[in-house]
Amino acid sequence: MTKQIRQLDRVVIRFAGDSGDGMQLTGDRFTSETAQLGNDISTLPNFPAEIRAPAGTLPGVSSFQVHFADYDILTPGDAPNVLVAMNPAALKANLADLPRGADIIVNTDEFTRRNLAKVGYASSPLDDDTLDGYAVHPVALTSMTIGALAELDVSKKDAERAKNMFALGLLSWMYSRPYSSTLRFLERKFAKRPELVAANVAAFKAGWNFGETTEDFAVRYEVKPAKMPPGTYRNITGNAALSLGLVAAGVRSGLPVFLGAYPITPASDILHELSKHKRFGVTTMQAEDEIAAIGAALGASYGGALGITTTSGPGVALKGETISLAVALELPLVIVDVQRAGPSTGMPTKTEQADLNMALFGRHGEAPVAVIAPKSPSDCFHAALEAARIALTYRTPVILLSDNYVANGSEPWLLPDVESLPDLRVEFATAPNGEDGTTFLPYLRDPQTLARPWAVPGTPGLEHRIGGLEKADKTGDISYDPANHDFMVRTRAARIEAIDVPDLEVEDPDGDARVLVLGWGSTYGPIGAACRALRQRGLPVAQAHLRHLAPMPANLGTVLASYDRVVIPEMNLGQLAHVIRARYLVDAIGYNQVRGLPFTAAELETMLEEVLKNV
Repeated sequence: MTKQIRQLDRVVIRFAGDSGDGMQLTGDRFTSETAQLGNDISTLPNFPAEIRAPAGTLPGVSSFQVHFADYDILTPGDAPNVLVAMNPAALKANLADLPRGADIIVNTDEFTRRNLAKVGYASSPLDDDTLDGYAVHPVALTSMTIGALAELDVSKKDAERAKNMFALGLLSWMYSRPYSSTLRFLERKFAKRPELVAANVAAFKAGWNFGETTEDFAVRYEVKPAKMPPGTYRNITGNAALSLGLVAAGVRSGLPVFLGAYPITPASDILHELSKHKRFGVTTMQAEDEIAAIGAALGASYGGALGITTTSGPGVALKGETISLAVALELPLVIVDVQRAGPSTGMPTKTEQADLNMALFGRHGEAPVAVIAPKSPSDCFHAALEAARIALTYRTPVILLSDNYVANGSEPWLLPDVESLPDLRVEFATAPNGEDGTTFLPYLRDPQTLARPWAVPGTPGLEHRIGGLEKADKTGDISYDPANHDFMVRTRAARIEAIDVPDLEVEDPDGDARVLVLGWGSTYGPIGAACRALRQRGLPVAQAHLRHLAPMPANLGTVLASYDRVVIPEMNLGQLAHVIRARYLVDAIGYNQVRGLPFTAAELETMLEEVLKNV
């Protein structure tokens, strides 16, 4: 059958099903196939916190959204053009997000009376007017998969599990995706069970062939590659990029890397990834708790390594005392906080930006640290290098504020030239630095960075005292002198303010905007997409994005004073806005949500249009 081929510039697809239906794997494989074609990509995984939520229920729905285009994109898309719904729960949980006219591919085998009742459907939405206005494609995914594998030596249960590969094959055909890498992936994944390799490959090909032969799908689509800077790319998640950035920091500093971590969603992938890189001098330790994890990391820093600990909000609370100890000891330490929705256990698999106040102020005493935040999955690589640079140069703890949206999302990453990465080599103290030539002064500071010497334990003649009690200037002896304490507190604060950070860049193409949108962290994409849409409509708006949150760029005050209105969208209740108001006396307008979901570009565009009307 000859099928029409239609060119598109962008598509948003959402795979949704039960948490055991393999939607994350399906979406990941589709994304990998798409990356091979050179499209720009942005993804949004969304899954339950439970390892296995009750099957067929709304809380158990897992989804994976992928947005791909032939031009530069900034977000995973506001609304899907295509929804693949593996059961009634997946349909009901996602239907409200679909625009009219969207394609819905439903697995009709799962629309049984029992499954419909689980999610409150009195009748099947396939038989009433629920789906009027949508392009519905009923496909018996489960039974067709079982039929395609009938001659293979696999159980019915294993055959049913392969239905996600049938769906992947169908979507790969619909959008002209390559599939050789998926076949190789399946061969590797099930290498020890050849029957499962055969089953999943057969299911994938059956889905592809179904698209080729069925009359229900009369159109096939193509999305041309995006125009991107030349080089070698790979699709990468934020956690993977951050991990490789830490590996690169070890290579560029010449230091061993030590990670002390306790598993916690959504940061655990960093521990998993770094454990693979022992050949680069990386040591990982899964500690018994969060306190032990950061204690070991700080001990590694004392011993001359790049000490790192990873966690999420609940773990940062537990690590607070040791972070303060690192402030007192003035040793390099990188604390990665992959933020999630709180408080307490909160919603572990949902995103939020609510740890900013804790990162800036959440320690006892005057204990300032550096804070930086990546803006996208690929930027996590560079943010990790920057965190290491600051920690090593200024002998300070650095909190790296990622979040669930950035950590689990993915996008193309241009592999950098290693030699172009910053030189992070460190000079350890090797000889006494006192005026008499025999005394070592562990708190004698570099006049530019205010950093103290870093002496590896066991270096002859450089023995010095460590611990949490206040130190005397230069000598490091225990001191209760009021004047000394005042001096040391002020000096530690001055050291953070002395950190060299680049000026804030403003995107204001015509230079006539009166409204500035200021963001930080993962709000970069939605803000950028909203501002882009407004400018295309002839509405001038400026955008700036903070990577360095402590210290802030030196020109920030000047930038803020240049605009009539400053709007700060945040996935919290206004934490950065409060800081901006207090420090720069700017009446910033906060736009806030704590839904566990990222902003959509459309909602920000609507909000900003109202602000522009009132300027």
